[in-house]
Amino acid sequence: QVQLVESGGGLVQPGGSLRLSCAASGISFSTRAMGWYRQAPGAQRELVASITSGGTANTADSVKGRFTISRDNAKNTVYLQMNSLKPEDTAVYYCKAERTRYRGDYWGQGTQVTVSS
Repeated sequence: QVQLVESGGGLVQPGGSLRLSCAASGISFSTRAMGWYRQAPGAQRELVASITSGGTANTADSVKGRFTISRDNAKNTVYLQMNSLKPEDTAVYYCKAERTRYRGDYWGQGTQVTVSS
């Protein structure tokens, strides 16, 4: 019933840009904090950026100044704008609806981002 569907991943050259989208259904989207996470092969999944239900955004130090998270509640969609991409940004990127006091969290299936020449 709950679905988080990521899109926008792909292959990009260093210095390039991509915009990831995550379309949510089956949840009260406007009341949920949302997050983008990434996981490289052999590495632990890490938080990249988060945004509260009120629109307050935060990004990890590793992507600060390059990535921007935003949301459009009318479209039940959260975005991750990725600029100045580096090879170390290569990973599977996952969308997450964060847990609330009474409801659990939910994950999307992930979308591959590869930064390479």
